[in-house]
Amino acid sequence: MTLDQKIEGLLFFKGEPQTLADLSRTFGVTKSEVAEAITVLVGKLADRGLTLLYKEDTVMLGTKPELGPILETMRKEELAKELSKASLETLTIVLYKGRATRSEIDYIRGVNSGFILRNLLVRGLVEKETDARDSRRYAYKPTFDLLAYLGVSRLDELPEFASIRASLEATGEEVQAQAPIEEATLTDIPRDETFTDAE
Repeated sequence: MTLDQKIEGLLFFKGEPQTLADLSRTFGVTKSEVAEAITVLVGKLADRGLTLLYKEDTVMLGTKPELGPILETMRKEELAKELSKASLETLTIVLYKGRATRSEIDYIRGVNSGFILRNLLVRGLVEKETDARDSRRYAYKPTFDLLAYLGVSRLDELPEFASIRASLEATGEEVQAQAPIEEATLTDIPRDETFTDAE
């Protein structure tokens, strides 16, 4: 595969902004080679539904503005749906950890959670911020809307908070834990029935 193809695949997989330095380290090439490959990729995406978003030295895959109306319709339809089991699992991890990186969530769930996290971001149930431990990655945390949805004012009001939090903390900063997450689902958490997924 060419470098631009590799970059395209990685950006699709990550679903998050990547710096030129990150891409350079990942593929073992120079930043100038990455920049050249990105220029090639931009040209290849010119007549496709995807586009490359570029901000300073950071890039990310996005969709063409022309897709805006249909994507907005799909977004509204998605918001009206019930949360999937995968979404509930991911929310449980974010809630009980308070803040979790995607690599931590992926490790605990055993699958790629990028698409789920994007949906939860769109719904306004989680928000992301630069991880204080590593500025090259993001951490996800629950929003106030999610707390209102669950009918709790603080995270420690969640069922079995201390024990489940301790289990999740065992994953460590480098996601090296051996024990799987204790079974916990949002179905055990009290909800404010006035808050719906579509809100």
